[in-house]
Amino acid sequence: MYKVFVGDKPIILTTKVEKETNFKNYLLKTVNMAKVVRKLNRTSLSEIRLIHKNKDKLLKKFLKKLPNVIAGGGKVYNDEGDILFIYRNDKWDLPKGKVEGKETIEQTALREVAEETGVAGLEITKPLETTYHIFKRNGRYKIKITYWFEMKTSFKGNLYAQIDEGITHVEWLNGVQINDALKNSYANIKLLL
Repeated sequence: MYKVFVGDKPIILTTKVEKETNFKNYLLKTVNMAKVVRKLNRTSLSEIRLIHKNKDKLLKKFLKKLPNVIAGGGKVYNDEGDILFIYRNDKWDLPKGKVEGKETIEQTALREVAEETGVAGLEITKPLETTYHIFKRNGRYKIKITYWFEMKTSFKGNLYAQIDEGITHVEWLNGVQINDALKNSYANIKLLL
């Protein structure tokens, strides 16, 4: 099973057909993705379930439905165990961005975190979950696939928000602050924390 978010509502990719209650079932093979996104955005449905018989092909078939945007990002810890957050579009988020040129996804994640926050000395410690969400640009829906990495740094310098990317704050947050920030964050970020 996979979760793909439209805002904070999930599209569940699954092989199981269940009786509809506060969700709708559609066959992945024939689904109209624009219709599904509109239904999630404009109704009180809590989720949409896209059904396909082969669990090994669920994600691959789904990703062919819309153009894909590949991104890399980081859940960065400092020496005190705080996590690096950015504030963009009136929400708390983790730093991430799109692949450029022939970068590996790890290079993308390291570059984007550094560019968006000013943090140096980043080291990837392990890969995390990959997240998926649908967004609209220039009138077209796209799927953003974000490969996340846990990172660490001993950086003690100043943090710099990448203003031209719409980032207004960069902060190290501790456990209590993270709980508050997650009240105004994205479903994908909540999954990572």
